[in-house]
Amino acid sequence: MSTAVVLFTQDLRLHDNPALHAARTRADQVVPLFVLDPAVERAGFAPPNRRAFLADSLADLDRALRAAGSRLVLRHGDPAEQTARLAAECDATTVHTAAGVSAFATRRETALRRALGERLHLHDGLTVVPAGALTPAGRDHYAVFTPYLRAWQRTPHRPLLPAPRTLATPDGPPSDPLPQAPAGTSPDLPPGGERAARRRLRAWDPDHYDHLHDDLAADATSRLSPYLHFGCLSARELAHHAAAHGGPGADALVRQLAWRDFHHQVLAARPDAAHTDYRPRGTRWHHDEQERRAWREGRTGYPIVDAGMRQLAHEGWMHNRARLITASFLTKTLRHDWRPGAAHFLHLLVDGDLANNQLNWQWIAGTGNDTRPNRVLNPLRQAERYDPDGAYVRRWLPELAHLPARTVHQPWTHDGPLDYPAPLIPPDALSARVRAAG
Repeated sequence: MSTAVVLFTQDLRLHDNPALHAARTRADQVVPLFVLDPAVERAGFAPPNRRAFLADSLADLDRALRAAGSRLVLRHGDPAEQTARLAAECDATTVHTAAGVSAFATRRETALRRALGERLHLHDGLTVVPAGALTPAGRDHYAVFTPYLRAWQRTPHRPLLPAPRTLATPDGPPSDPLPQAPAGTSPDLPPGGERAARRRLRAWDPDHYDHLHDDLAADATSRLSPYLHFGCLSARELAHHAAAHGGPGADALVRQLAWRDFHHQVLAARPDAAHTDYRPRGTRWHHDEQERRAWREGRTGYPIVDAGMRQLAHEGWMHNRARLITASFLTKTLRHDWRPGAAHFLHLLVDGDLANNQLNWQWIAGTGNDTRPNRVLNPLRQAERYDPDGAYVRRWLPELAHLPARTVHQPWTHDGPLDYPAPLIPPDALSARVRAAG
């Protein structure tokens, strides 16, 4: 009997999984494998929140595999070494895995190719359209979103792949115990795993997404980003689900998936953009550790900014509009380097995806793909537009919960004592550092 190994990475699901589908259609037996690589933790890419979500997701993947007659084999160590060892143990003729886009993923795939040779098969499955599939004439990637979107919309999508009802797996290969959630996580993390992803997908109604996704208090975004990051839900399936539903809300969601693909194809072509400016502009950054600490702790004196940072600390997730506001405040209002801000987000975000996090930070900071690098989001105008009644601020800043709408976003105008800091920058000087930087 022929045997194939499936190395799961960021595709922790059975539905619409090209690597798993290829393995089960080309071999009699399949050994599902996940390798916990200590290098990921050493590199700082496995903070407590994502380790907890990963533990949930692996337990759920193992449960689903067992229901199909299989099981997950878990190993610790170098992925190439552990995969080659397992392939030898079960005499596997092929190994299937999803292709990544980061420098880390590329190094892993190079080591796998060196260890396995022609037995290694790479598949798409992390994005709707594979990174590198679309390129403009004379370039290796699209640098601007709008022309990429037009090409993306013209691209036919591969068909969705069913989850296997049964999966034959040999009894022999031993497995290490599944990981447990670590201590020190945010108190209100979402549950991980494919079951939770599909439950959230079924419950989410996209009809109001186009006009409510920026409304901070409405909390009407899909909250599917952690499941997309870990591959508990296929981006291709989500795009199909939205297209089948139709309407402006679904169209708006599909556009966000195109942005996700866009960032992945940029990082695949320019892996150094994870830590260097995509478009260097000679920006003069301000340095003040006390300001940076106040930003991290949600004590800037601007409630709309602080509410977002408090949500991040509590949930390991932040509303997308709040991400834009808080990132702009750090990089444009305070004029701090985007890299420490991106690192703080990556440390706490359950959906901390390198491509989307780093390149969105650069978009806001003016060093990335934005064609308007001098864009500044004024926190007071953003608050007035996206939290007009102050409900979002009151939810996350209990010390301001008693303030009326007219003062909740400008507590310095309130008569009476407050346990809340004064603004780091005076309200009438919010753009002073941007102007001074030229």
